Amino acid sequence: MLLHRLTLCSRIPLGSPRHVCHLLTRPMTQAPQGRAHSSSFAHRGELRQAKRIVVKLGSAVVTRGDECGLALGRLASIVEQVAMLQNQGREMMIVTSGAVAFGKQRLRHEILLSQSVRQALHSGHNQLKDMSLPVLEARACAAAGQSGLMALYEAMFTQYSTCTAQILVTNLDFHDDQKRQNLNSTLQELLRMNIVPIINTNDAVVPPPEPNSDLQGVISIKDNDSLAARLAVEMKADLLIALSDVEGLYNSPPGTDDAKLIDIFYPGDQQSITYGTKSRVGIGGMEAKVKAALWALQGGTSVVIANGTNPKVTGHVITDIVEGKKVGTFFSEIKPAGPTVEQQTEMARNSGRTLASLHPDQRSEIICHLAELLTEKKEEILAANKMDMDLAVNAGHLPPAMLKRLSLSPAKLNSLAIGLRQIAVAAQDSVGRVLRRTRVAHNLELEQITVPIGVLLVIFEARPDCLPQVSALSIASGNALLLKGGKEAANTNRVLHQLTQEALSMHGVREAVQLVSTREEVEDLCRLDKMIDLIIPRGSSLLVRDIQRAAKGIPVLGHSEGICHVYVDAEASIDKVIKIVRDSKCDYPAACNAMETLLIHRDILRTPLFDQIIDMLRTERVKIHAGPRFASYLTFSPSEAKSLRTEYGDLECCMEVVDSMHEAVDHIHKYGSSHTDVIITENEDTAEQFLQQLDSACVFWNTSSRFADGYRFGLGAEVGISTARIHARGPVGLEGLLTTKWLLRGDGHTAADFSEHGTMKYLHENLPVGQPLAGQRDSN
Repeated sequence: MLLHRLTLCSRIPLGSPRHVCHLLTRPMTQAPQGRAHSSSFAHRGELRQAKRIVVKLGSAVVTRGDECGLALGRLASIVEQVAMLQNQGREMMIVTSGAVAFGKQRLRHEILLSQSVRQALHSGHNQLKDMSLPVLEARACAAAGQSGLMALYEAMFTQYSTCTAQILVTNLDFHDDQKRQNLNSTLQELLRMNIVPIINTNDAVVPPPEPNSDLQGVISIKDNDSLAARLAVEMKADLLIALSDVEGLYNSPPGTDDAKLIDIFYPGDQQSITYGTKSRVGIGGMEAKVKAALWALQGGTSVVIANGTNPKVTGHVITDIVEGKKVGTFFSEIKPAGPTVEQQTEMARNSGRTLASLHPDQRSEIICHLAELLTEKKEEILAANKMDMDLAVNAGHLPPAMLKRLSLSPAKLNSLAIGLRQIAVAAQDSVGRVLRRTRVAHNLELEQITVPIGVLLVIFEARPDCLPQVSALSIASGNALLLKGGKEAANTNRVLHQLTQEALSMHGVREAVQLVSTREEVEDLCRLDKMIDLIIPRGSSLLVRDIQRAAKGIPVLGHSEGICHVYVDAEASIDKVIKIVRDSKCDYPAACNAMETLLIHRDILRTPLFDQIIDMLRTERVKIHAGPRFASYLTFSPSEAKSLRTEYGDLECCMEVVDSMHEAVDHIHKYGSSHTDVIITENEDTAEQFLQQLDSACVFWNTSSRFADGYRFGLGAEVGISTARIHARGPVGLEGLLTTKWLLRGDGHTAADFSEHGTMKYLHENLPVGQPLAGQRDSN
């Protein structure tokens, strides 16, 4: 029986309300639904359903760098995550190392203290520096450290009102049927009582592992990796999280030039990896972890190997894994038919470099062919779109504005084809255009030329017309492209992407545009900072904000809000005001360039113009929210605006009063989003001051805010509107997808030639610019 090894929160004071063990009060309403334990999860996203979880803490995770003592801060953050998941209704178990390190610290302290006392009594203090520590035997260290390690866990979990229990096992406990049943029964009872079992090998008595001693179909307990795997299968755990000091499994030893982290590892892939050395502590190593993981996977338990020592992620590594985020290496038995997103990105980059090196005429031909396919294959496209529309309508979760964006029509496809042909013309003078040419010295010429950015990731919601537009802009600018569309348009996107690749095939660059159709989360895609050069979100402000938060190392081109203002000056024309305000708000209320706040000059109040504005908005069924100052002028005011910084995205707007054009500018700077703002006035001086003083991406005079659009600007199409101040700003078309590089052509020049004792002098003569020869074109 293993019950004599069990310790149940013995140090918690009775009656302490903060430290009461909630033995039978598991919050089952928050727990994930149980599942039949017949097979492991196929995808990371399914890990959210994990009910019973084993967390294995390797020696490198638990111990300090000097191997004497525990990494207390790291351990505390892990305990917090385990307690959080336990309180969600999951059943958590910990397999831990650390007893040897804890005991080594304790025994070293005792030995040093003992030696110092003896030497002080017999030889004087001057010989203390000559003391040396004996080699400490691991079993003795484990015996001395087990109680302290458990006391530490107990104290930490007590802070979260979570009970713990210690269980020590050896290999024999799994080989003996009766002992194995007893162990299983004990653990089941602990989990039923909402207690976190903390399991470790009994290193005080365990014999050295015998090589190749695995039984038929059974893994021997040689280390805590094999113990965790055996325990997970024995207890029918849904998930085993193995934390070590590396990010996960690499195809070659970490630190080598070609080492790449493996996102998903499949059985049979062992031959594709090369194992490195073991960690600084512990007896397992990555090979042992992989063997244990595959054994657990075969037994129906999903496995993730991840880094538990990185201070940037330790505080949330376990919860991130359970939430299905791309952390570490996920072991899966089901290998998808298509390439991984990393492989797609690599294919796109390689093909994109070839695309950038094509002659401009060839890139234009590809785009023109895509435009023709949109017309020729319109029946196929519309049939796929009808499937998406029917699914969306039946599901009933898309608002009318989103359904309108999702829908395609013959007229929409014809309009798309026209836009693509405009982009094809612009592609003639994009990549490789010389912006600046300088003669630095005799036979030393410098050029600045346009080149593609590299690999673009465009994430768009239920808007399939975005796919051919963005694809054409990427082709014209020589960029590789990764597309992640909304699932609502999955069928339409698939057909449009096939047509795009068909057009690309005419010049051998089929893979330059990739559609990500795997179960990748947007947040996971935003972490591919070594593979993606720019992210462009196309969708709601919530989507843009989420991507801006998730993209840690990749620039994001876009705007999170479209809080556009229209200011009606005291000298405004009545006809222009009514026309422009109606169009800015009512033409397409969900658009990012629609008016959200109407600023009225104080002198207009209680005038016929003011009455006509109100009547027009009422006729158009626009709900008005009064700003605080506007409300003060009215006896019976509309509902007061909750915030002056609101993007309604519907037939609603805020109305506020200002005393002057300068006050309007100050208001917009304070509450606007630097997107698009408009002044309506007949006073040219007032208008020019507004245009010059206002710091927004688009500033208009006597025209609708709806003109902030790439197509209306004559850009052919746009990938989005940017409110950033670096790189592109406003509607971003072809030019915004290019960057520059410098080319210097010399004839054996060196910096020493231009030194004080050199023979050459700088000329720095500006030369005429023009399109370089085809052979001079370069990509990246």
